[in-house]
Amino acid sequence: MADRRRADAFVPLRALTVPALAPEAALAEIRRLYFRTSEKTIERDLSQAVALLTRLASEEDRERATVYMEGLTEMRKEWAPQSGGRGQGAGSRKKKPRTPD
Repeated sequence: MADRRRADAFVPLRALTVPALAPEAALAEIRRLYFRTSEKTIERDLSQAVALLTRLASEEDRERATVYMEGLTEMRKEWAPQSGGRGQGAGSRKKKPRTPD
């Protein structure tokens, strides 16, 4: 039975490679993501845009997507929580020592 599990777990490398995408289709989708993203969807949309960008075959095509990628990144920065970083909640600030009156 152990041998059968091993055989079932085999995945050919050819199945792991992602084919290049038609440049115009990828750029159109990245552009669509840029114009339709919102504060709620920015993380998902940026991830999808990066996945599309990595499937573009040529550097020239990737450069054409730069303006949209930079725009998505800038939106994510603007919409990021303004908490001041990890561990900076209201109860974690250092208190000033009390001075005698």
